Amino acid sequence: MPRQLILNAFLMSNGHHEASWRLPESDTRAATDVKHYQRLAQTAEQAHFDAVFFADSPLLHGDVTQRPYGVIEPTVLLAAIAAVTERIGLVATASTSYNEPYNLARRFAGLEQISGGRSGWNVVTTAGDAAARNFSLDSQPAHADRYARAEEFLQVTEKLWDSWEDEVHVGDKDRGVWGDSSRVHPVLHRGEFFQVEGALDAPRSPQGRPVIIQAGSSESGRDFAARWAEAIFTAHQTVESAREFYADLKRRVALAGRDADAVKILPGIVPVIGATEEEARALDEELNRLILPEHALRHLAGVIGVDPSRLALDEQLPDDLPEESQIEANKSRRTLIVELGRSERLTVRQIIGRLGGGRGHQTFAGTAEQVADRIEHWFTTGAADGFNIMPPVLPSGLDVFTRDVVPILQERGLFRTEYTGTTLREHYGLPRPANLFAAHHASAERDDAASPGSPGGAVAGEQPVLLGGGAARAARQ
Repeated sequence: MPRQLILNAFLMSNGHHEASWRLPESDTRAATDVKHYQRLAQTAEQAHFDAVFFADSPLLHGDVTQRPYGVIEPTVLLAAIAAVTERIGLVATASTSYNEPYNLARRFAGLEQISGGRSGWNVVTTAGDAAARNFSLDSQPAHADRYARAEEFLQVTEKLWDSWEDEVHVGDKDRGVWGDSSRVHPVLHRGEFFQVEGALDAPRSPQGRPVIIQAGSSESGRDFAARWAEAIFTAHQTVESAREFYADLKRRVALAGRDADAVKILPGIVPVIGATEEEARALDEELNRLILPEHALRHLAGVIGVDPSRLALDEQLPDDLPEESQIEANKSRRTLIVELGRSERLTVRQIIGRLGGGRGHQTFAGTAEQVADRIEHWFTTGAADGFNIMPPVLPSGLDVFTRDVVPILQERGLFRTEYTGTTLREHYGLPRPANLFAAHHASAERDDAASPGSPGGAVAGEQPVLLGGGAARAARQ
């Protein structure tokens, strides 16, 4: 099969533009309306999108007077979406900093069973003192500590998802044997951050495990993604920046002993689509006029690490901003914004306008043909394996993209015209992972067969010590 685009629908309440809720047609209560999201997911599925995706953070962001902030926890919401869809993937963000591996593994295992193997986990480490104070901490753990915890978290969840082998179910009513207990394995994990003893209480997923996705673009984030991620969500303003990131990540993945083609890199794009260029620009300008600059200025100040009083709307960014190394949160996003402002000599007001649609993701206003051209150019010149489509306004932005842009991409042979698989791994073209415990046992059995009675064989009843995917890959280097 020729290489094809991956398209995810990144859904956010009334749309990604921060002022979208102020448009006359927007429903100001959409953020907590399950049917709103079910309809959007069905629209994306009818267009054969790979997945729908929801961001999340365990705190109330910002001031509720400024924009809709209520959310439904993503794994709960995706369970409701799974019930009204059949093929489309279901990707949820969840933090390794403020969850426990067993609970999170159970949530995703449940979503896997409900959906028939369509889930993905966008792994985040959650920065910021505000989130930390919701979990009995005075301040956030250091950046390096958050990533060290995430590393071990992934090792544990992999073992939990694999603690049932595929062939556990027997279902022998005559003998009264439901399952093969020899194929259920306690994980017996003892580490720096977690101690987890037992097996998960759910069968192995139809796709083996949820797809692991990562969204950090800092040095630590890139290294973590190279060891663990099967898809990478990223933000870039230019095709040159995207190509550099794409080449760098593929190189790091290969150095980690993995197949670089099996890791998909997916930038975000906010497409503002009109029947003409003028119509698209008019919609973009209308949305930007509705931005509340005081709110946007405070958010910008937080990302780049300065007090809001240091930013003047009609002046450029100060020269003496904190360096990326001095920032604990959103390191790569801080650098993207600062470089954007300085390279184009933008005022703070202009930066706010450029960020209003996608918070650092590229915003492109044009016709459906021009949007398709932009996507094709990035896809075919080494900048992306696909995109997170981030409609500025919902539902209209998704409706027009699926109606007008998707058929163009299909006509060019860049995107599927029908689903050929049922799991998210199949949509992304990813292999089903081997079970960690089953692979160990098969290896031990081969060793025993080759050397009967050898003291080097596995001791009966002994639990194997297993490294998760990232740790195992690191150990092979």
